[in-house]
Amino acid sequence: MTETAQPAMPRLNEPAPAFDAVTTHGRRTLEDYRGKWLVLFSHPADFTPVCTTEFMAFARRQADFAERGAELLGLSIDSNFSHIAWILNIKEKFGIEVGFPVIADLNMKVAQAYGMIQPGASDTAAVRATFLIDPDGVLRAMVYYPMNAGRSVAEIHRLLVALQTSDENQCAMPENWVPGDEVIVSPPATAEAAEARKDEGYNTVDWYFSTRPL
Repeated sequence: MTETAQPAMPRLNEPAPAFDAVTTHGRRTLEDYRGKWLVLFSHPADFTPVCTTEFMAFARRQADFAERGAELLGLSIDSNFSHIAWILNIKEKFGIEVGFPVIADLNMKVAQAYGMIQPGASDTAAVRATFLIDPDGVLRAMVYYPMNAGRSVAEIHRLLVALQTSDENQCAMPENWVPGDEVIVSPPATAEAAEARKDEGYNTVDWYFSTRPL
């Protein structure tokens, strides 16, 4: 028996897969987000406890993402009516209003395009995948979590800020970088430049490891 070919996984620094989908806020396409950062994230199912905690966390931080010029867009392989009922339930039971749209992906078209379906976890539900797409529609980061462990929304926001700051300042970010921390200076590419690095005014530990404040 011939196995069904799986769609190619999305790749970093390439155009994000296009989509045109029904959401709780009407139809949405990738082009609708041109000129903005987009945080696209999937969850396994509506009316499930881990997903509920994640949605509440994203809802609480929606304004923080908006301050960085980023919009949120959720997705699961559930119907639009299920999404609406769940969002109303979260507001009623937890007092949290979910203000971002959620894609109803019953045909799994968007989930397949973004590699949200991981057969080792489930053939019919999306794992906890998160994609950061820049204003030019380029996929800049993707993070996958298993179904039984909720993701860190604070880390996703930190990653967004780090990417934006790196773009603005042409630098790299060290582990767990947050605003106010020093950033990484690109290592020199020649022996001559490596020899000169110690005199360039950076906080240099060795020729390949230098930091600077922003």
